[in-house]
Amino acid sequence: MRQSTISRAVHAIGVGVHSGQKVSVTLRPAEVDSGIMFQRRDLPGGPLIHANMRNVSDTCLATTIGAGEAAIGTVEHLMSALWGLGIDNLLVELGGSEVPIMDGSAAPFVDLIQSAGIVAQDAPREFLRLLRPIEVSQGDATARLDPYDGFRVRYTFVADHPVYNRYPKSIDLELGPHNYAEQLGGARSFGLVRELNQAQSINRCLGSSLDNAIGIDDESILNEEGLRYPDEFVKHKALDVIGDLYLLGRPILGCFTGYMSGHALNNKLLRALERCDDAWDVVELDERGLPYRSGSAADSQPTAEHKI
Repeated sequence: MRQSTISRAVHAIGVGVHSGQKVSVTLRPAEVDSGIMFQRRDLPGGPLIHANMRNVSDTCLATTIGAGEAAIGTVEHLMSALWGLGIDNLLVELGGSEVPIMDGSAAPFVDLIQSAGIVAQDAPREFLRLLRPIEVSQGDATARLDPYDGFRVRYTFVADHPVYNRYPKSIDLELGPHNYAEQLGGARSFGLVRELNQAQSINRCLGSSLDNAIGIDDESILNEEGLRYPDEFVKHKALDVIGDLYLLGRPILGCFTGYMSGHALNNKLLRALERCDDAWDVVELDERGLPYRSGSAADSQPTAEHKI
């Protein structure tokens, strides 16, 4: 019911999965109503980029945000972890152009945030509540938001492959800070080895390895430890969805349903939602955890750039 940040700065170093370059990341506490901000410490002037869906500049195999000449790639796993732990305000300092991939999941970021400690702040937390359905599509892929008392994610992953066909391709989960880390946070990125050369030919996946992704050949999973969850493939898709949705600047009260959706369609859904201001309002939660309106949808239009 209150906004939150971390209690102290924490640091990590990893590899950018697409750039292949080593990059440092520092998470720092931030003031009430500042939202999630990224800063390129390696560039002159240390330009700041709001974690906002309007700043999404690229969605090829990851979500990239940008402002002016500055850009930061692969923000979705960290954003997903921040949603999962209920972090509203944070400064993310980066020593390069990409958030490090770590082990390919949100779990290292969850651990990093928990090691810093989470503190409640003296301001109410606001939620974006769905009032009616919003749906977008591209080809056979669809992404949809419906009214729901809480947050629920339904996702169907479609891929005809001998390995994928052995495991569940659909999930339906009700999620929040109480179960995100256990249910979803450890789900890793994955990919077919035969597609790696094509990705690297367009300067993507240059840092990809079995240390940060599940590798799949024609018949088997190449990682010695196997899967963390029986449904890890589809759970990682849901993890990405949550990271993309948190670029709204507020957590959602609603149900997301995705069929084959990816970063591009997820962002298209957020932009459609922004245009339809009759489809949502902004609420706070009372002491029982029940939503109440803090103003009309029109009155709730943001003054801060990072919020829808």
